[in-house]
Amino acid sequence: MLKATFDDYIARFNARDPGAFEDYIDPKCVVLNGTLVINGAEGMKAHYARIWRSCSEELHVERFVSDDDSLAIQMWTHFAVQKDDEDSPFGPVKAGECFDYHGIIMYQLVNNKFTDIKVSYLSFSRTDLDGNTIELGIPH
Repeated sequence: MLKATFDDYIARFNARDPGAFEDYIDPKCVVLNGTLVINGAEGMKAHYARIWRSCSEELHVERFVSDDDSLAIQMWTHFAVQKDDEDSPFGPVKAGECFDYHGIIMYQLVNNKFTDIKVSYLSFSRTDLDGNTIELGIPH
């Protein structure tokens, strides 16, 4: 996959465009995010709808490597909680808190669609309302 194509996916993801999942994720794709398993574009839409109902999320690709059938990125993701949510994927959250993910993601590709995605954690932290940052490890 060309970097420009992947950049389109990331830009659409950052814009909360669920159509990006339909365009780039194979219906049979399996996503392993920590211990969380997400199946296909529909699973991704449902998972991120839960996050986006209370958090803004911005992906920052720090490094990109790709060949004909695989792609890897080093990434930082910043989540800013916009409203209280007792049932977020991160557990109970309060408006003003932040979460930061740093990690590596490996994608398998067939015809420029993701068929397998593995999310690896380097760090995952929570910054509380007092500005204290706590390393959480893997959230799922």
